[in-house]
Amino acid sequence: MLHTPAESTFLFSIDLEDIRLRLDNPSRYEERVPLNTHRFLDWLRRIGQKCTFFVTGDMAELYPSLIGEIASQGHEVACHTYDHIPLDKQTPSQFKRDLEKNISALLKAGAVKVEGFRAPIFSLTSQTQWAYQVLADLGLVYSSSVLPARNPFYGWEDFGFKPRRMPGGILEIPVTMGHFGPLVLPAVGGVYFRALPFPSIKRIVRRCQREGIPLVSYFHPYDIDAEQERYMTPGINESRFYNFLMYFNRSKVFERLDGIMRMGFPMGTYSEYVEKLKSEMA
Repeated sequence: MLHTPAESTFLFSIDLEDIRLRLDNPSRYEERVPLNTHRFLDWLRRIGQKCTFFVTGDMAELYPSLIGEIASQGHEVACHTYDHIPLDKQTPSQFKRDLEKNISALLKAGAVKVEGFRAPIFSLTSQTQWAYQVLADLGLVYSSSVLPARNPFYGWEDFGFKPRRMPGGILEIPVTMGHFGPLVLPAVGGVYFRALPFPSIKRIVRRCQREGIPLVSYFHPYDIDAEQERYMTPGINESRFYNFLMYFNRSKVFERLDGIMRMGFPMGTYSEYVEKLKSEMA
């Protein structure tokens, strides 16, 4: 187990993908990713902070100027696979080819250096930890791909809540979890951040501050899009309840994020945090 820095970091991140492209007929629906990405960039510029964008390869090829803009503003660009296929749906060789395409597309679009990875739907589990050696073979240094609890989709229940070194020397930075009665949920990400009571989320933020551990989040372009037209979200087993949550409370995300920033949690990129860990361990 690693000792984390005494001064922890709000690892705010965007999973830059377009779930519309996973639909049978995506052209039926309005393109929204560039608009919402710019809304995030405007917010980050307003608060004077940098973050990490985990970008799929197809987004880099569709919107190279957008990726170049993200990089030029000092934000980190990292991998989110090329086609957003969960790890358990790929073999190690397929995953390696996918990741090579992802890295190539990011660099071509303007990413300066690609060091990190996030698995689609947090699909890096005890059954797919073979992925760490692939990451190491391709020169990556960290991952933020584990949801360390039981989950309806993917979870690694006994992983633990703190960063750990994994095979190949990869640093795994699991998403921040919180207890809500009998449930353990990723409180600072996506639909959970929008749906859970904000006083409870603030309690988890304070816990991370006290313990000196990173506050690990994840958001998507759609998480702030209250005007998006409705459709059944792919990958949720046609669940009407989950689909309701996918659209719930999107208009409140920036208000809640501003509330966290007022708590004095310093924001930084994942690669900066990894470097900070290295220096403290030297």
